[in-house]
Amino acid sequence: MKKPIKEQKTVLLILLSNIFIVFLGVGLIVPVMPSFMNMMHLSGQSMGYLMAAFAFAQFLMSPLAGRWIDTYGRKKMIIIGLFIFSVSEVIFGLGTHVSVLYLSRILGGISGAFIMPAVTAYVADITSVEERPKAMGYISAAISIGFIIGPGIGGFIAELGVRAPFYFAGGFALITCISSLFILKEPLSKQQLLEISKLKKDTNFISDLKRSLHPLYIIAFIIVFVLAFGLSAYETVFSLFSDHKFGFTPRDIATIITISSIFGVVVQVFLFGKMVGKLGEKKLIQICLITGIVLAVASTMISSYLAVLLVTSFIFLAFDLLRPALTTFLSKTAEKEQGFVAGMNSTYTSLGNIAGPALAGILFDVNINYPYLFAAVIMFIGLVITMMWKEKQAVSGLVK
Repeated sequence: MKKPIKEQKTVLLILLSNIFIVFLGVGLIVPVMPSFMNMMHLSGQSMGYLMAAFAFAQFLMSPLAGRWIDTYGRKKMIIIGLFIFSVSEVIFGLGTHVSVLYLSRILGGISGAFIMPAVTAYVADITSVEERPKAMGYISAAISIGFIIGPGIGGFIAELGVRAPFYFAGGFALITCISSLFILKEPLSKQQLLEISKLKKDTNFISDLKRSLHPLYIIAFIIVFVLAFGLSAYETVFSLFSDHKFGFTPRDIATIITISSIFGVVVQVFLFGKMVGKLGEKKLIQICLITGIVLAVASTMISSYLAVLLVTSFIFLAFDLLRPALTTFLSKTAEKEQGFVAGMNSTYTSLGNIAGPALAGILFDVNINYPYLFAAVIMFIGLVITMMWKEKQAVSGLVK
């Protein structure tokens, strides 16, 4: 249901604000995690499990949340998700025992399962086919900007207290929740929601998972899992590694992440399309994997702040280019099965995000360098798997 242009812009702005606030909240806490870890005497293993708990909860809740979004409406799920996210941030800030932190992360994962698909569905409902790619690009930009600004703001807010960023994120999410309650309107009628629910009755998560094992998709989805596994392992311990090995402050860590993220987004916005056009998705993915492998190993050998900044900027750039390149490849392979492929992409990413941080945390306790070397090995496995990719066969297989 397409809305008048002025109303559509207002609604889109609110929806983008919702996504931005969530990822701002996620980014805010990154620089303070080492301080929080030291203050509560947590091990690297505990920190890894905390990261994995978010992805695990999101993974379990996503199939159910998807059905609720089509049954009860987009607006309700967005508002509930924002409220749960706000509560989860405040709980983490107040937490003095690790069990409370796990509760917070589980609630955070549930909120993510509600908000992201509900916002995406809402945007699809209010835009035409021609407008949709641009609107989806705005959502991607809101996520990236939230990640960019979050650590920088978090590093400065942390000077008020190590728990302050969590309260700030919770308060911001609550404000957005209240504004959404009064400004957003459900884009679909009850009849339309009923029709969508009937269409989805014959499909379920298990049947989709079985379909993902088809030779046409399985190699791509294995790579999705391997990448999420390796990248989340690297990213999970970055702030802990910087704190323990170099003694960087939350502000130092925030500065590195912010500069690296801005560098990645600028290259992604202005050069990604040209790079894909010249190299193709497969070759670009392989170049990024090789870069990631080399720099993950180099991360264990450097010591100066400038060297850490440079290596981190380029490894984050490789990660930033890998994700859209893989998504574009999958989208081209999917043709008429975009919903199925997007859902399975999210599922295999979540599985990687569960296993990666958990193992990285365990390895961090054994040796501070092991998570980075482990990430390099996993990315190397991904590189080997890409050699089995036959792009033309994938496309022709679908045509048949």
